[in-house]
Amino acid sequence: MRHPESPEEARFHAEARAWLEAHAAPRRGEGDWSRGPREHTPEAEQEHFERCRAWQRSLFDGGWAGITWPRRFGGRGGTPAQAVIFAEELAAFDATSGFLASTIDLVGPALLQHGNDAQRERHLRPLLRGDEVWCQLFSEPEAGSDLAALRTRAERRGDAFVVNGQKLWTTGAQHCDFGILLARTNQDVPKHRGISFLLVDMRTPGIQVRPLVTITGSRHFNEVFLSDVRVPAENVVGEVDGGWAVARTTLANESVMIGTSTHGPDARSLARSAQETGRWSDPLVRQRIAAAWIDERLLGLMADRVRAAVLAGRAPDLDGSVLKVFWAESRARKHQVGLWLEGPEGLLAGHDAPQHGFWQTAVLDRGMGTIGGGTVEVHRNGMAERVLGLPRDPQADRNVPFRELRTTGAGRGE
Repeated sequence: MRHPESPEEARFHAEARAWLEAHAAPRRGEGDWSRGPREHTPEAEQEHFERCRAWQRSLFDGGWAGITWPRRFGGRGGTPAQAVIFAEELAAFDATSGFLASTIDLVGPALLQHGNDAQRERHLRPLLRGDEVWCQLFSEPEAGSDLAALRTRAERRGDAFVVNGQKLWTTGAQHCDFGILLARTNQDVPKHRGISFLLVDMRTPGIQVRPLVTITGSRHFNEVFLSDVRVPAENVVGEVDGGWAVARTTLANESVMIGTSTHGPDARSLARSAQETGRWSDPLVRQRIAAAWIDERLLGLMADRVRAAVLAGRAPDLDGSVLKVFWAESRARKHQVGLWLEGPEGLLAGHDAPQHGFWQTAVLDRGMGTIGGGTVEVHRNGMAERVLGLPRDPQADRNVPFRELRTTGAGRGE
């Protein structure tokens, strides 16, 4: 049940809708630029990135970016309820900040909660406007789901840390000016206690970014190599060796952000496809579309629960991992139905396929939801412990100094 709106909230709804109507077109479905680049070429992806950046600047200049952020950092100084209201209105329009929005939602809270005054004054305003774009340098070839097993090292030398290592699955790194980096600064303590959270200028000598071509042909993931990269000691966020606490803030925001995402096709898109392919009269088709609609409604009810808590001024009681897992798995089911509806034409790709291969790309990109932001298996473990109160799995390495460990792991996707 939705929390009743106050007159002030109703006025904010109307104000947000009026601004959006003046600056963006309504969503139509096929052909919306906010669905992503139409071609997976470096040029098309760069063009889409710049369009996302332009939209973020429009939000900032219009006073709609960082609604809950303090005004001194370019925000609106508003309430969480207003942020929820604006997101609801924005969902109806063909506009997106793309991955800029996600990194703003990850970097901003970390700096607001753990950064010092100098870090906040230097970085928050250009971050929020999209003048400086950030990436998340967390996962590694042997540290993904077990992120605390990371091996990238940062050694103190005078007034700087010298960083050596490799990061993997870094979204948008080829476009970015800065990155938030987890690096090991102490090998003589257990793995969670020897990590620091650093702010890194991506133009620093020794950083090499290599785009990874995915199965869909996109280049949004990257591997990043760091060779003797000097990071000023003043760029440590929080305490040296205390970066895991900052990382947990980032990861918690990531789960809720992903789970409450409204971007992407809905069940109405499936219904249109069924009608266009002449399959609407098939009861099995209608049943599968109905199941997709039910998934959407359940996710919407969970989002309403979070919304009601925010509007009532209390912390949401719904675990972020619940949202993330349900969103990822229902999204994958919906994409499979979309491709199934195309029948034999589902074997085509690109311009030869219906909707320029939209559903083909969506199915191939399943891992963005089920792996990106932490695998659903890892999130299920977290849900078992935090929500159900089940005991943690035995961890023989919890109190063992990192240098005595042998680590392996898979990437989490960022």
